[in-house]
Amino acid sequence: MKLTFLGTGTSFGVPQLGCHCQVCRSADPRDKRTRVGAVVEGRGGTRLLLDTPPELRLQLIAAGIDRVDAVLFTHDHADHTHGIDDIRAVSVRRDGPLPFYGSEATMASLRAKFGYVFDETVRPLPGTSKPEGRALVFQHGVPFTVGGMDVLPFAVPHGRLTVTGFRIGDLAYITDAKTIPDHVLDLLAGSRVLVVNALFRTEHPTHLSIPEAIRVAERVGAERTYLTHLTHDNFHADLEAELPRGIVPAFDGLTVRIDRP
Repeated sequence: MKLTFLGTGTSFGVPQLGCHCQVCRSADPRDKRTRVGAVVEGRGGTRLLLDTPPELRLQLIAAGIDRVDAVLFTHDHADHTHGIDDIRAVSVRRDGPLPFYGSEATMASLRAKFGYVFDETVRPLPGTSKPEGRALVFQHGVPFTVGGMDVLPFAVPHGRLTVTGFRIGDLAYITDAKTIPDHVLDLLAGSRVLVVNALFRTEHPTHLSIPEAIRVAERVGAERTYLTHLTHDNFHADLEAELPRGIVPAFDGLTVRIDRP
């Protein structure tokens, strides 16, 4: 299995509009962070896209990915969904709509905001096209299979909102969580790779801080942990140098192999 980080930045992205701090002006390409998204590719070639961030077209082109087989949504916030129209270039080359998986609340919100994507009665004029998605609702804690890949969705709190994390084989993927409940930590036991959000060094009302994310990583005990949803508060190189062994900041375009031992 292969994980590709399409974007690893906070909702503002890095560089942040209007900011002239040293990180936002950094020449290190790892300090350039688009909004959070990822692709997981299974041994059989099935590709699962995690969220549709606003820079999706540019992210997929940069990663050399021109096909995905399904989209898994963590939640409906703009930085995770407002690139949904870029799916048009994928769905137009398929025989049918692209499967979109999400919780009931997430899919209801996406249907309300992007109804044309899901409404089969809305047909494009001849010579034009539109993104086409088929809404599929999962239940947290109930596994499902996509193209031979087993997916376990689970709920984590994000302020007043509930977001979805995913266990896909040996990968645990969590973004925008404020805390990780004990029963979720139990679900993550045995994960070889953990991806978890880490915002500021200080506490935040809706996201894990860097110290909190480190404590989660230590409790999960994965071989490798990658921090994502990062801000312009840290140079990538400086953060990497100070993190404990086995925990590193992800960066846009990073690919990670997760092969069974």
